[in-house]
Amino acid sequence: MTALSHRLAAEADIPAIAALMERAIAELQHGFLSPEEIAASRLSMGLDTQLIADRTYFVVEQDGQLAGCGGWSYRATLYGGNAGAAPRDARMLDPASEPGRIRAMYTDPGFVRRGIGRLVLGLCEAAARGAGFTRVELMATLSGEPLYRAAGYQEIERVAKMADRGTPVPGLRMGKDLG
Repeated sequence: MTALSHRLAAEADIPAIAALMERAIAELQHGFLSPEEIAASRLSMGLDTQLIADRTYFVVEQDGQLAGCGGWSYRATLYGGNAGAAPRDARMLDPASEPGRIRAMYTDPGFVRRGIGRLVLGLCEAAARGAGFTRVELMATLSGEPLYRAAGYQEIERVAKMADRGTPVPGLRMGKDLG
């Protein structure tokens, strides 16, 4: 087994990223959400191609296989994919007064517990810091909360419903100073 490699995602990666996200949503939320909530979570999760277009989305590979992905954003949208059932705001953030966003973190179920989430978080935090941000925020799924807590993220608020329609799916807004 070779070491993990990472790079910025390209448009050609979209089908593989979407398939990985689907596997992660379907498999990694058991024990945290009901089957109905897992199905509904697709309204507030998934691929946001704006991140790829903005060149702020990373893929992690091992032996040529996509193992994980995630990004950060200098736009106001906190979470949500192209499905559009989560709040969207393409406004550019002011790094001097607003936090950057950590977005769309996914690990392939076949690669969990190998440090991929921490690697992606580190890449995103370093890139956001390089763009002048001193703080980042994210919307955690219940299955992602342990990783983010372990990485130093603090709870800001719990939300009962991340999407504007469908079965309510809870989330947790979290933040971290990049100091």
